[in-house]
Amino acid sequence: MNLLYINWDINPEIVNILGLPIKYYGLLFLAGLVLSLNILKRIYKKEGLSTQAHEALFSYALIGILVGARLGHCLFYDFDYYSQHPLEIFLPIQKGPDGVYHFTGFAGLASHGGGIGLVIMLLIYARKYSIPFMTVLDAIAIVLPLGGTFIRLANLMNSEIIGVPTDVPWAFIFRQVDDLPRHPAQLYEAISYFIIFLSVYFIYRKNIFKIGKGFYFGISILLIFIMRILIEFIKVDQVEFEHGMSLNMGQLLSIPFVLLGLFFMIKSILEKGKVKTT
Repeated sequence: MNLLYINWDINPEIVNILGLPIKYYGLLFLAGLVLSLNILKRIYKKEGLSTQAHEALFSYALIGILVGARLGHCLFYDFDYYSQHPLEIFLPIQKGPDGVYHFTGFAGLASHGGGIGLVIMLLIYARKYSIPFMTVLDAIAIVLPLGGTFIRLANLMNSEIIGVPTDVPWAFIFRQVDDLPRHPAQLYEAISYFIIFLSVYFIYRKNIFKIGKGFYFGISILLIFIMRILIEFIKVDQVEFEHGMSLNMGQLLSIPFVLLGLFFMIKSILEKGKVKTT
């Protein structure tokens, strides 16, 4: 019966050079960021924003996402451990049973924290380059689900954030975890985010809706976090304290983003309506 399922046994480490591992996660994360920035270059040009501002965006976005995602994981999902090992929050090392620190990379990034960190850095960026904050948020939001697609593909390569056991014919057996056929929850999210990206980018390029500022930010985070809430129902709990919870931590943290997205969508539509009326 297992022959019907997809046997997944990918080594997350592509190559190790002098003790420094090169992993799929890092490469996919970087690839998603670079591709998103290339698409943003077209958006910046269409919106009349400077090339200098676009070139500076990479460093601001990278710092915001990485720092926010790391702090989000340590504070929201594993505070008990990292409160006792604060050095490991900021350095890619972990103390082994032998008492010696080993290079491990950053094992743990939370997308909610990454979103918060990105918004904070974009606020600083917008002031620095004298760009309206909502203009920056709208531009970033168009490619945000594309970046999320690559991150979830990276999770797939790591055999992490797996789904609950199932007997659907497309189930994955994550051999590095166990021998049970499971929902490929990471792949579900990756596909969902890619469809969201294509839809939002199509709406933007074709200028389908006459809306005010904040619409693309609103619709992107609304759709992303609705899908996050739904797919969480078939995921294995990420941390022990989530066992028995009606909604897990990922779902609880997604609710404010859904409400925020809905608020900005409605606000942008109403603002455009007022402009037309006057």
